[in-house]
Amino acid sequence: MDSTMLAQQYAGIKRDLDEKGIIFSFSGYLSEGILYSLGEALREKMTLEETDGPTVRRVFAVFVEQMQNIIRYSAEKMTGAREKPVELSAGMVTIGMEGGKVFIVCGNTVYNADVPRLRDRLEYLKGLDKDALKTYYREQLRETPEEGARGANIGLIEIARRASEPIEYDFLEMDEGKSFFCLKARI
Repeated sequence: MDSTMLAQQYAGIKRDLDEKGIIFSFSGYLSEGILYSLGEALREKMTLEETDGPTVRRVFAVFVEQMQNIIRYSAEKMTGAREKPVELSAGMVTIGMEGGKVFIVCGNTVYNADVPRLRDRLEYLKGLDKDALKTYYREQLRETPEEGARGANIGLIEIARRASEPIEYDFLEMDEGKSFFCLKARI
């Protein structure tokens, strides 16, 4: 491939992202440090664009919750230890504008065994209005976390509470063991 084809290929990807209203996109392995850096870049970009404070806070909160879900629950991980133990989780995040609203889409692989429980939780949250989400959130804060849970149920409720429309989700079975999971929230 010569360099003009390389530029043409990536210019096409950039043009496709622009046409879809995507202002921020990341795909790869994540850690808490990468989450912090991406979050700061997102916050600074929205501040430079003079986005109102409440919208910045809601977008940032949903972004952090979705990224933490990837870090905690992605079925695609890389671990190792050099000076200290390291765990990286693979996933993607895309943020854009659609119909005058900011949208945040995150995706990662999950184990097929976890899909029915996750689907049930998300479907339940989609059916709740703002007041019911608030009540459910308070109830869940008082509950003892499920064994092995790392807080995802609270995070999903938080995403649904901050979204301006019902959350969207989807699963794509990749093989016998894993599926690709996507969650979209509009602010």
